[in-house]
Amino acid sequence: MNEDEIEGVAIANLIGTDECSVVGWVYCWNTGALAVRWDVDGPQRVSKCQPDLSDAQKREIDFDGLARI
Repeated sequence: MNEDEIEGVAIANLIGTDECSVVGWVYCWNTGALAVRWDVDGPQRVSKCQPDLSDAQKREIDFDGLARI
């Protein structure tokens, strides 16, 4: 990543309730922030992350809220 520009890298897939579809991604920005990016269908209920995120990372993206959409 270039430190002069704000850039993000996908660090996890968000898996839908069917347990196999990727419905979004978790990005880690070079600022240290995490953000969710959805696929073309927009926000959907999430069942898990692959690979799994730490508890702190899950809190930052409000994983519990994503599981209740």
